[in-house]
Amino acid sequence: MRNDVRLRDVEQADLEVFFAHEHDAEAVRRSKFTPRKRETFMTHWVTKVLGDPAVLVQTVTVDGEAAGNIMAWWEKRKRFIGYWFGPQYWGRGIGTEALTLFLKRETTRPLFADPFTGNTGSVRLLEKCGFQPVETVRHGEYEHITLALREDH
Repeated sequence: MRNDVRLRDVEQADLEVFFAHEHDAEAVRRSKFTPRKRETFMTHWVTKVLGDPAVLVQTVTVDGEAAGNIMAWWEKRKRFIGYWFGPQYWGRGIGTEALTLFLKRETTRPLFADPFTGNTGSVRLLEKCGFQPVETVRHGEYEHITLALREDH
């Protein structure tokens, strides 16, 4: 069955979905990202994500349901991309479709991502969309791989 993958602006109700995704045990294990408490999460989203005009953020929908989010932001002088999908949407090509759509809107190049090296699904998704490994970096105790999407993509 074909999934209808779309991007739309974030709605208030999406934040509850995103909060649940961030607290999924398998997602935490794969990403090595420590989930935030509700108040911290909501404050971050309202002020640093939705409240920052330099952040491009979209809700990813599948058949009309909020399936995750995808965003780009500035960190120092580099533009980064990140995404988070509910586990029920993994392994179905939804991330690839959503990232492909997003990259038509986010035209800054180079564009960077730095998933945990053990998050092979995320690394594969980025490589499918043209990102190439640049270096490995440490975030705390974990090694992450920095990938870049260059000018020609």
